[in-house]
Amino acid sequence: MPRYRLTLEYDGAGYVGWQFQDNGRSIQGAIETALTSFTHEDVRVHGAGRTDAGVHATGQIAHIDLVRDWDALKLREALNAWLANDSIAILNVERVDDEFHARFSATGRHYIYRIVDRRAKLTFDKGRAWHIKWRLDADAMHEAAQRLIGKHDFTTFRAAECQAASPEKTLTRLDVERVGDEVRIFAFARSFLHHQVRSMTGSLVEVGSGKWTADDLQAALEARDRTRCGPMAPPDGLYLVKVDYDAK
Repeated sequence: MPRYRLTLEYDGAGYVGWQFQDNGRSIQGAIETALTSFTHEDVRVHGAGRTDAGVHATGQIAHIDLVRDWDALKLREALNAWLANDSIAILNVERVDDEFHARFSATGRHYIYRIVDRRAKLTFDKGRAWHIKWRLDADAMHEAAQRLIGKHDFTTFRAAECQAASPEKTLTRLDVERVGDEVRIFAFARSFLHHQVRSMTGSLVEVGSGKWTADDLQAALEARDRTRCGPMAPPDGLYLVKVDYDAK
């Protein structure tokens, strides 16, 4: 069966997340419904990252297997036509070999978390960034974030319902930058625990607000205790922006 790699973006607001669930419309479910509508095949869409409800993507990767051998461009255009009423866009479709798997072949995942720290309410960025009404110390957040770099037991920043076999992950990048009234957090690792980026972000905001020091953040990490985590950041500001694969 021909296998296709999809590159897509979506606004996660209004969806229950990437993965199909019984309690609402999912990104995965919307794409599968669209595919079935014009291919008349029972298609399963496999994604690189199972983003939560309200989380966005500008560079999500997925793959599908079809019985019919489609032209990649025609497949992209047909999918976008059937997804016209969804906040989902298929940016690219390409034919790949059977060894490619969107999730298991991935060698790295890049996320950005956006915070807008200003008094005025959000207009254009409502639902697309975390609005905080006080000024954050982005430099202190960046300095503290470096304490989390490397291989650690991230139990403190792990959701109770996380299904990962181990709480150990290797965090390659966690940078905090200010751009005007926006604080951006860049996170990169091979893979993340459930809610890890949002949990780390919430704890970094405690640092940026002057409630925690870098030592407090490190102590929370070393405690390996979920109750030591700061308030979890909302999903609005989180974006899956890129997925890495080994070049072949």
